[in-house]
Amino acid sequence: MTGPASTATTPQGPATTAPPAPPATSRATTLWVRSRGFLAALGVLLVGGVTVAALHSDGHHGYLDPRSADPYGSRAVAELLKARGVTSRVVTSAAEAAAATGPRTTLLVTDPDALDQSRRRTLRTAVDTSGGRTVLLAPTGTGLTDLAPAATARAFSDRGALDPDCALPAARSAGRATTGGGPRYGTDLAGATACYPDGGHPTLLVLPATAKGGDTVLLGSESVLLNRTLAKEGNASLALQLLGSRPELVWYLPDPAEQTGPDAPEQQSLLDLIPSGWTWALLQLLVAAALAALWRARRLGPLVSENLPVAVRASEATEGHARLYRKAGARDRAATVLRTATRERLAALVGVPATHAHEPAALLPAVSARLTADRATDLATLLFGTTPSDDAALVALADHLDALEREVRTS
Repeated sequence: MTGPASTATTPQGPATTAPPAPPATSRATTLWVRSRGFLAALGVLLVGGVTVAALHSDGHHGYLDPRSADPYGSRAVAELLKARGVTSRVVTSAAEAAAATGPRTTLLVTDPDALDQSRRRTLRTAVDTSGGRTVLLAPTGTGLTDLAPAATARAFSDRGALDPDCALPAARSAGRATTGGGPRYGTDLAGATACYPDGGHPTLLVLPATAKGGDTVLLGSESVLLNRTLAKEGNASLALQLLGSRPELVWYLPDPAEQTGPDAPEQQSLLDLIPSGWTWALLQLLVAAALAALWRARRLGPLVSENLPVAVRASEATEGHARLYRKAGARDRAATVLRTATRERLAALVGVPATHAHEPAALLPAVSARLTADRATDLATLLFGTTPSDDAALVALADHLDALEREVRTS
């Protein structure tokens, strides 16, 4: 009962087999040829990015950070203090710094002017009752007023290395040091020690201890603590004695979220962090990609019909569909296909229009007229019945439909 399936023939005659697939080596070579241009461009881009990053790196990473070995870090002095038995601890908030103060502690505030008033007040309260030493790096303005109100800031020093010119043992032992280049200080407080003066005003000022608090050191320049200048003059000796007078050193590096002063870093987006040159480079890459796409593009022409490389027999196509239906257990779909094809062929045999081939009222009377009375009784069930319950019933349905079509064809 199966009809012939559409087959494709070749002009050369009999069907031929499909050409063999290209070897894996050939495919790999083709892939490499197609992608090597892209890989080369990517490599150039990466090399350029690394080069630009290296050229624009100024070594200011980890500024005054005792964990940083960069030129502007302070790891060298931290390691020297560690060798002398002084333990260093880094904190990033005013609350942590205040909690860590004590009589056995030196508190180093690396950027006093960047703190807001509430955080300066927190530090001042802790310092006044700690009994330890407090070292303030180059404080001016409100940072100096709130944390060391007994001192005042003067004009900046224009000299780098200065002589101690004071009786402070740490300064006399260190000798000449690069404490200049920053603010100078003044005070009327009795007992204060002024060292490394420039123009009559000291760049290192030690305020005496109060009844409950410890002494406070104002250091006008951070050069004494930086890796790049620690070995110059007597910087190393001065730094070790100023920071190593207690067994514990608390290194307060204010977190950017706590910095509100004029030197506080501004919030920047990701686009702000990308150098301007990269924007133009990206634009050039986009233009190059567009030109490459236009160069490699192919104009789509009209569709061209081609002969299939092989000819498939109708029986093979039918068997293939049958295997798929059986694997999926789709007896309903298979039965529908069989009945639909049979109804269409029967309609053509008995003169029913194709548009009414699937209407029982139009097809059944015309087919019944070609059959005997006993054969016409189960015609509706055969052509428009339910799904077979199992594979055997499906095979029986196919046989009955085939027999029905032969009977109508020969009647």
